[in-house]
Amino acid sequence: MKRLVILGAGTGGTALAHILRRRLSPAAWAITVVDRSPDHYYQPGFLFVPFGLYAPRRLVRERAGLLPGDVELVIAPIEGIDPAANEVRIGGGEALPYDILVIATGCDIAPGETPGLLDDWRVTAFDFYTPGGSAALARRLESFQGGTLAVHVNEMPIKCPVAPLEFAFLADWHFLRRGLREAVDIVFVTPLSGPFTKPAASAALGALLGERGIRVVPDFAAERVDAAARKLVGYDGREVAYDLLVSVPTNMGDQVVGDSGLGDELRFVPTDPKTLRSKSHENIFVIGDAANVPASKAGSVVHFQARTVAGNVERAAAGRPLAAEFDGHANCFIETGRGRAILIDFNYEVEPLPGRFPFPLVGPLPLLKPSRLNHWAKLAFRPIYWRLMLRGRPLPFISDRMAMAGKKRPPAAGATA
Repeated sequence: MKRLVILGAGTGGTALAHILRRRLSPAAWAITVVDRSPDHYYQPGFLFVPFGLYAPRRLVRERAGLLPGDVELVIAPIEGIDPAANEVRIGGGEALPYDILVIATGCDIAPGETPGLLDDWRVTAFDFYTPGGSAALARRLESFQGGTLAVHVNEMPIKCPVAPLEFAFLADWHFLRRGLREAVDIVFVTPLSGPFTKPAASAALGALLGERGIRVVPDFAAERVDAAARKLVGYDGREVAYDLLVSVPTNMGDQVVGDSGLGDELRFVPTDPKTLRSKSHENIFVIGDAANVPASKAGSVVHFQARTVAGNVERAAAGRPLAAEFDGHANCFIETGRGRAILIDFNYEVEPLPGRFPFPLVGPLPLLKPSRLNHWAKLAFRPIYWRLMLRGRPLPFISDRMAMAGKKRPPAAGATA
């Protein structure tokens, strides 16, 4: 019997285990999933915890109940990957051989990469990308009465690149409801030249930030954090003072990827952007945040990648050529506070555009425009995540490959009306 090993039981690893268990013969292929933790978190929910909109206990389930019954789950630290021997070492020195390996180890924050950031960690400087960070920040926001709130992105890429913007918008709404908005100066500090990586979306989001009185400090590369003076210090000499710092630290891939020589300088695996196979090993595939592909590190992207990875695992197992099917599709709801959200839909080649989604004319969801319907659609996503996404099931009316239907392209340069 051949063995497929999946490292990581997050969104990508869990969905892929379901799809491949349906596609690969149980008599021919054993599937093993390895993860260090028994708990699976609904990570988009961390954004809402600091504002009291979600209780942390609603965001976690046991991994064992989320995988197919005939998929083996091993809860153990992953200590090494040896591509030459086609095996993975786990806690206690046990070796797991594999015929095909899928790396789904995700990424995590690395606050220690920025000097000074840990000096006052979770006292005046916080994250919201982790269960502990979001809960600690919730407690701090309860007592925050005014001053400068700096929302800081240290460097790209990051997990869920719109989340820091969402935090700024939700903070505006949070303090408005508490009657403290005029006492709080919210500043969004980013290494990008605007609020987002794509021009049309950046312009729309920048205009909305301006309407909400949220200052943007662009092109800011942080050299260090001066925790005693409470300020961010940039390489160019600029400084941003704060009373409360909400930081998105450098994101890095799993330590085992770096230790095994499979990662780049940020421990992301060099991966073919369309086939999602490792660039260095033909029997290793990568899904989700662990890959260095130029797509957003977001749950929707993992969902759209899953069938490409599954199909190519099948092809590799049968000795057939791979299919270059993944187009970088990302679909994100951006909370803008005050009961509204923006929806963006884009891929490697096409930036977010205005229009209607998923159907032309009727929508019902507007693209690149705040609406209450988008807000409620985002809140409805949590049960969809547990019931469809993690089981590798298609989402209704949404294709893995981005569709242009309903989108309005900007006029070509030099065109006249």
